[in-house]
Amino acid sequence: MKLIKNYTNSFKGLSQESWMLALVMLINRSGSMVLPFLGVYMTTHLHFNIENSGIILSFFGIGSVIGSWLGGIVTDKIGEYKVQSISLLLSVPLFCMIPLFTTEIGLAGIILVQSTVSETFRPANSVAVTKYTKPGNITRAFSLNRMAVNLGFSIGPTLGGVLSAISYEFLFYSNALGALLAGIIYIVFFRKRDKLLAENPKKIQKTITINKSSPYRDRKFLIFCIFCMLFMICFFQLLNTLTIFYKDTAHLSQQNIGYLLGYNGILIVLLEMSLVQIAEKYFKLKTIMFLGTFLCGFSYAMLAFDYSIITLIISMSILCIGEIWTLPFMSTITALRADANNKGAYMGLNGISFSLAFIVTPFIGTLIAERFGFKVLWIGTGCCATLIAIAFYFIIPWMLSKENTKDVVT
Repeated sequence: MKLIKNYTNSFKGLSQESWMLALVMLINRSGSMVLPFLGVYMTTHLHFNIENSGIILSFFGIGSVIGSWLGGIVTDKIGEYKVQSISLLLSVPLFCMIPLFTTEIGLAGIILVQSTVSETFRPANSVAVTKYTKPGNITRAFSLNRMAVNLGFSIGPTLGGVLSAISYEFLFYSNALGALLAGIIYIVFFRKRDKLLAENPKKIQKTITINKSSPYRDRKFLIFCIFCMLFMICFFQLLNTLTIFYKDTAHLSQQNIGYLLGYNGILIVLLEMSLVQIAEKYFKLKTIMFLGTFLCGFSYAMLAFDYSIITLIISMSILCIGEIWTLPFMSTITALRADANNKGAYMGLNGISFSLAFIVTPFIGTLIAERFGFKVLWIGTGCCATLIAIAFYFIIPWMLSKENTKDVVT
């Protein structure tokens, strides 16, 4: 009973808007089943080789960079409500168009356009999370949003594994449907609230800020974003080479790949809010980031020595805990570093670090796997993540001073 009580307490204090943002994210991501299977789609259905598939996947990252940069700038100018609405609605026809392109150049082009439009949503959504929550609840609000993302990913890939066995086109149409439903619900719920806050700006929650300059001139934040990018290069193996490893080396079926990815999402739904609350209560922020990053690397390194189903499940479980203790706190650090007038730009720059990883990860991951084998890839990933964890441990106290981080401990 105490465990259940602690779990429910971890959700208390979050605003209605935070819950609705999470619901919109859940619906949108439940339809997001293309990306984990895109590599398999290209190698199996379109018969592209692994290296060319990796290059095409990198175009998703290029679009993400453009979208994060554009979304951050536009959000500061026209507001997060308009940016999110436009992004969701424009994504619908673009997802439907992807199956029409079956050449390498054509597919790379449509993925570039689609990811650009979709990723403008990210910085705008992050600004909305900070806008509708109290400073002391920022990390839990981001965790709630991430929990919705991962619940969506637990539903999406599981369903995607089933649908892709029938027809890959169902994946793209399901993505379109998810974006449409999310867009309609978001517009209906937040339209009046956005107008109300525009008329009464004092009602907007204020967050603690440190640096009021442009994020592109913020040296400390730029260094932090570089290491965020390096971490995401390691972590994003989950969305690219890991699924290929599951299929080609571990010999899992497409359905079982979907189930294993879905297992990650379910664990996050069950554990994220509680683990975030425990981390905030007992650990310093630098320690949380160190542990989370190290655990992610360790989960991949395990795969170099064994890939039985038990090892795959244990590895995915450790990866789950690692990402819970890393990703939400990256967003919190970014929110604390930004000013109310440039929050979109800061979120956009942090999003660019994620997007750059999207570009690099598929190419490097598939190249190393094909030329040197997956064992080298997983050991290298583990070693790199360990070095990044050490860097986070020293960078975070250097970037955030104690008097300016009252809701977290450095």
